[in-house]
This record gives sequence, structure tokens and C-alpha cells, in this order.
Amino acid sequence: MSDDEQISVYDEVEIEDMTFDETLQIYHYPCPCGDKFEISLADLRDKEDIAVCPSCSLMIRVIFDVNDLPKDPEPEPPVEQQEETPAQVAIVA
Repeated sequence: MSDDEQISVYDEVEIEDMTFDETLQIYHYPCPCGDKFEISLADLRDKEDIAVCPSCSLMIRVIFDVNDLPKDPEPEPPVEQQEETPAQVAIVA
């Protein structure tokens, strides 16, 4: 969206007032219609600031600083495969 386009937003909300769903990587905020405004962490990292309600036409502007967003989880180091050695079995005669 270009800077000269205006969007009619219902409200402006500080990101601290929103709830973060770590599993879905989405911020939520209650909408007057009973549903929740949603915006993904990826959108916020891309400097998008409009959260939309999936049930109605309302939108809110999220006030945030990109540098304060949760960091990407550190990738787990690859697990090295250990070669399996055959177990020694004692044979009793």
C-alpha cells in the first residue's frame, strides 16, 4: 500500500496490549463484533501495521517497534547420527 493511500482504522493499539499466540505466530486483540483482530509476526516484521478482523470490516493500526518484536527461534543444531555398534553378547557354553 502506498503512503498516500489512507485506510480507515477503527482504533490504534499498542502491541503491548495485544495477545501473542506463540504457536500460530499471530497477535490478537478483541474486536467489538466478538471476534479478534489478527496480524502475523511475519507481517509486523515486514513493517505492516494493519490488523484485520476476519468476521467484520474493522481494522486497527498496531503501534510497535520492529526491533522489539520477538526474535526468530534459534534453529536447533543438527543431531549427529552415531554409528551403531553391534552389542557384544556373552555366550555361556
